[in-house]
Amino acid sequence: MEKERNFQHIAIVGQPRRNAALETHLAVYNWLKDRGYQVSIEKNVAKQLNLSAIGLSLDDIGQQAHLVIVIGGDGNMLGVARELAKYRVPLVGINRGNFGFLTDIAPQTAFEQLYSCLEREEFVIEERFLLEAHIERNGKIIKSNNALNEVVINPAQIVKTMEFEVCIDGKFAFSQRSDGMIISTPTGSTAYSLSVGGPILTPNMDAMALVPMYPHTLSARPLVIDGDSEVSLRFTENNLEELQVSCDSQVYLPFSRDDRIIVRKSNDRLHLLHLDDYNYFSVLGSKLGWLNKLF
Repeated sequence: MEKERNFQHIAIVGQPRRNAALETHLAVYNWLKDRGYQVSIEKNVAKQLNLSAIGLSLDDIGQQAHLVIVIGGDGNMLGVARELAKYRVPLVGINRGNFGFLTDIAPQTAFEQLYSCLEREEFVIEERFLLEAHIERNGKIIKSNNALNEVVINPAQIVKTMEFEVCIDGKFAFSQRSDGMIISTPTGSTAYSLSVGGPILTPNMDAMALVPMYPHTLSARPLVIDGDSEVSLRFTENNLEELQVSCDSQVYLPFSRDDRIIVRKSNDRLHLLHLDDYNYFSVLGSKLGWLNKLF
């Protein structure tokens, strides 16, 4: 009797920017079909591959697939994760981008690693939390979105500063004049937050980091707080009228200085699949150029 598979219906997603990435989509599709899996492809990519008959929207993929393979860089993974986290379907990434913090399967060994995952069941599933950002106006939420890496609040115009105060769980924490504020998850602590001096948080931490962007005082420092905290920001009349919230630098929500921004943990979770031998610190060390083992 044939053993029941963990992932019978597998979807392939990711927006390819280069022909090599599109070729990877097709190669993975053929490899899965040859092994008897039911395969779907995100509909825009399926059209490019002349496979429109098996094309599905991301919502349909979230509802129907047992596993989603994201082909591309971390930017692709961020966009897909925000859309599919609510369905709690596991995601695994084949890296066709640059850093590959989230898409950790190398394209050169993709089929060997997929075989270990799918046929030998040598995998673990890690949960990562997302943030949700709300714009509140006159006591009502008018706009919202979620972020896997970070929520950034800053002026819509480049090279402009802003003045604001931050409350944590309803209590005043600090006021600041800076280019903006980054509120980062552990997943995003190696992204934009790191580039402006934020701390690295390991993915299993239940915490978020508040990182000022080029503050106008030497006393402003990154602050790590409990992951269940609610952060709210209010803005002075000295600010420009046009401000914005960005989620993962992919979704931009404009707001005015009279609005309030609320950021807290989302109920959605990213379920990220890794092979059994995955080591976060090995990935971190290779990306940041840390020294190799001495012993």
